[in-house]
Amino acid sequence: MKKTLLALSVAALTTFASFSAVAEYPDKDIQGIIAWGAGGSTDTVMRSVTPHAEKVLGTSVVMTNRTGGVGAIATKFVQAQKADGYTLLMNAENPQLYKVMGLGDMDYGDFTTVTLLARGTPVLVARNDAPYNTFKEFVEYTQANPKGVKVGSTGPGGLTSVVVAMLQAENPMELTNIPYDGDGPALTALQGGAIDVMPAVLGAALEHIKAGRMKVLGLVSNEPSPLIDAQPITDDYPGYGKYLPWGPFFGIFVKKGTPDDIVAKLADAYEKGTESEDFKKLMEDRGFTIMAVHGDEADQFLKRWQSVTSWLLQDAGATKKSPEEFGIPKPE
Repeated sequence: MKKTLLALSVAALTTFASFSAVAEYPDKDIQGIIAWGAGGSTDTVMRSVTPHAEKVLGTSVVMTNRTGGVGAIATKFVQAQKADGYTLLMNAENPQLYKVMGLGDMDYGDFTTVTLLARGTPVLVARNDAPYNTFKEFVEYTQANPKGVKVGSTGPGGLTSVVVAMLQAENPMELTNIPYDGDGPALTALQGGAIDVMPAVLGAALEHIKAGRMKVLGLVSNEPSPLIDAQPITDDYPGYGKYLPWGPFFGIFVKKGTPDDIVAKLADAYEKGTESEDFKKLMEDRGFTIMAVHGDEADQFLKRWQSVTSWLLQDAGATKKSPEEFGIPKPE
């Protein structure tokens, strides 16, 4: 009987301590592990929203850039920490492709989403003297001139390869891929006439478009953008709608197993941060759409994104492993 009472007392104290720890969270600085380099899009987004979240949390989020392995170095680091809410993964979409690209055995299913902050919209741009001015004209030209169009590429699994695979899925076309180390050099090459077209996130191409250094053929979206006068590709080809909306995204994650109350506190703080005027302006200037979602809504978005992207790359022959191996369903 005494042993039973002792066991119950220990269990009660443990439960109380656990609830107390959650109630006091955070009682020290939080680590924010940014998976990409200083000055990049992910870094800029995280350093813009975090100061506002810190005010709500009442503590500092000490941000560190841990680059390498297409974000895998930071992702593995956070996965190795305690599930206590004191280490945040600040990352983009890349982990959702690690499995099919042969880069690792993790994805965001191994984490809990604090919040998906924002997503980007891709745009297809062309050199100003290209013999097509709309997406429909581009499709017709490429089909009449196999391999006659040079497209900038940033490598397998990147935005360019996914967008090209998406375009080819509905309208078979042969393009000549020209590799570049990032969208910056590729957009510079486009202006110099070294390539003909380039899929890019709207924010990266926006200033070039406004300055008249390149023209827009279409938005890789099912809705227009308030930032530029361009048609969504679904206007002429509604079949693309099954893949959209699609684009790069930014999110904050914690290791799976982090107490729900802690995740809720973090989500509330960061989602309040997305309501700040400077963050809204940053997103507007860069052509990003604020999401600020967590829980089931975030999980559904992540699963759909992984499904659409993995199978587009699989069908294009760009993956190392089939999505089927990991139970990733093919989008209908």
